[in-house]
Amino acid sequence: MSVYVLVQATVKDPEKLAAYSQEAGPTIAKHQGELFLRAPVLEVMSGASDCERVIILKFPDADTARNWYNCEEYQALIPLRDEGANMLFTLLESPD
Repeated sequence: MSVYVLVQATVKDPEKLAAYSQEAGPTIAKHQGELFLRAPVLEVMSGASDCERVIILKFPDADTARNWYNCEEYQALIPLRDEGANMLFTLLESPD
């Protein structure tokens, strides 16, 4: 069953975020993941959020998604990620 990683991001440094994104992409692919969606937030229709972007990654299963997130290569990118943006990562199970 497919799973999705929902990433909500607020940009702090666009250049560092771009560098992080370029480095993170190959780690995702190496772990059978794919970029499903990257989009700006047009508006918050209910509640409160300062999220500016939403990224959705698709993985074959939860263990694969966790293995990607916890792999040494990706973990090494977290300091750069944190300099580039505030991000919230949520693992979602697909209903399919």
